[in-house]
Amino acid sequence: MYEEIFAEVQLTVVEQPIEWVDELPLYRGHIKELPFITGTGASKKAMYRQLAEQYQEYAVLNQVEDKDEEMTSSLLTADQLLKYYDGETFDGFSLGDLLKDE
Repeated sequence: MYEEIFAEVQLTVVEQPIEWVDELPLYRGHIKELPFITGTGASKKAMYRQLAEQYQEYAVLNQVEDKDEEMTSSLLTADQLLKYYDGETFDGFSLGDLLKDE
């Protein structure tokens, strides 16, 4: 169950070998992409739960947003466009409009 949650947000959980403490199993793991988020537990489920809780806290504090902003010519200044201009015609773009604003 928890494995799918991490897969959905494209994170990988690294599970350490099971340790035995007082004849009880101790599961340890961390998130590969965020190694400072670690979890331990008496079961795999408890370890994953702890990792999920810590990741949720991290996401809230850092306001993790997955925004993929498409690179378009409208994000460039007129000087940047002229520097890299190779004769290509941009759809819906007029250099004259940018130069009038300056």
